[in-house]
Amino acid sequence: MTRRRCSIRRFGAGAVSALVLSLFGCLYGFKGGGLPNIKTVAILPFDNQTAEPALTKEVNDAVLEAFQGRLGLRLAGENSADAVVRGKVVRYDADVPLSIQAGVGRTDVTQRQVSITVDVEILDQREGKTLWQRQGLSEVGAYSPPQEADGRKVALQKLVQELVDGAQSQW
Repeated sequence: MTRRRCSIRRFGAGAVSALVLSLFGCLYGFKGGGLPNIKTVAILPFDNQTAEPALTKEVNDAVLEAFQGRLGLRLAGENSADAVVRGKVVRYDADVPLSIQAGVGRTDVTQRQVSITVDVEILDQREGKTLWQRQGLSEVGAYSPPQEADGRKVALQKLVQELVDGAQSQW
């Protein structure tokens, strides 16, 4: 009987330890991505200076998802947020030939790429300073014609990754 009680105690202690560690892990994981002093963010609509109206929503949605999902920040109004993200889409090129195939009497474009260029600024409102800023941040995404939306999605993912990396490098 003594051996059995000892096994039960060890198992119970191990289970309690695992539970406590997992709870602390969850609490740590949801503290705003580990970014000091920045827990909330306001993402202002990006100004779109291109002829592609869909970019406004697509860029804003991608930035919003990244700051919430990857950095763990909560959304807040501009006046109450710890940080503010603002920017503008300054260039969009959707039809840049990337790969061509020569044929008899004609040339086919087999790959094209989308290029998106933005200017971005992240401000720490509590400290009153710019945390990160990049002018002319540009990324490309390849696609097979006529799948331009696929190329745009890849370019946006790359842009957002650059933005997240830049934000984390300053916090």
